[in-house]
This record gives sequence, C-alpha cells and structure tokens, in this order.
Amino acid sequence: MNFADEETQGRSGISAAIARLVTGWALLGGLLLLAVVLVNAATVLGGIFGFAVPGDFELTEMGVAIAVFAFLPYCQLTDANVTADIFTARASRPVLGVLRALASAIAFGFAAILLWRMGLGMLDQKAYNYTTTILQIPIWWAFVPALISIGLLIAAAAVSLSDALREIRQ
Repeated sequence: MNFADEETQGRSGISAAIARLVTGWALLGGLLLLAVVLVNAATVLGGIFGFAVPGDFELTEMGVAIAVFAFLPYCQLTDANVTADIFTARASRPVLGVLRALASAIAFGFAAILLWRMGLGMLDQKAYNYTTTILQIPIWWAFVPALISIGLLIAAAAVSLSDALREIRQ
C-alpha cells in the first residue's frame, strides 16, 4: 500500500500529485521531529553521564519550527485543522461545502501573504548574516524548508478549495 493512498483517494492528475507530495513532506517533517527528540534524549543522557550536546537548544528550536511548517499543508489537505464542529453539527452538506470553500480560500490567501513576507524575512536574515549563537548555523537556512512548506500549503489550499467547490455542486 502506498503511503499516500488515503490522501489521493478520489483525486487524479495534479491533485493526486500534490497530495502525494504534501504527504511525503509531512513524513519528512515527522522524521525531523524524531531527530529533535533524539537530540533531546542525548542531551538528557549527556547530563546524566557527563557529556554535553552543543547547540541542542538551537537544533530543537529550528527543527521544531521546520517540522510544524511541514505539517501545515497536510492538515489543510486532509481537513485536519481545528474546527468548531459544535456550530456546524446540524448544517446541511451544501452549507458545510460553502464553509470549507471559504476556509480554503482564507488559507490560500493567508499562505500567499505568509510566503511573501517570510520570503522577505529570509532575505533580511541572509543579508545581515544572522547565525545561531553556539553552532553558528545561518538562520536563513531554516526559512528555506518553511517557505517550501508554505508553497505546499498554497497548493493544498487550492486542492481543498477545488474539492469543496465540487462538493457544493453535488
């Protein structure tokens, strides 16, 4: 079974390709989060056995931020964002479709603005050559996967908007 089978169900062409890409990106984010956990475990063990892990806080900070951004497109694509279902529990299918379409359009617009502003932020970080204190990792490096995630969020929002509009028409 393909890891993206559930996300690609009912999708074909570009929508299925985006679903596979978004799912793979989220899995990479999960692996990164696992690496962060391992770094923190090594730090704890280091404290017990008398060795240090230099820059553990910096690696945790950057790794968690990148992982969170990696999960955003998947949450959008799979309709896994936080919702207030108590208000829509008795809504009809067309009303739910309209609400999903509206939420997807807002996510699309928000992600587009975020891509623009974070892109400029990355350029500033690079121009001023900001680095982490201990490991001297350039801060702008963390922006690259975050910007990729936001680009995938835009694509996922477009797919979920298309799905919602199709649901409204049915």
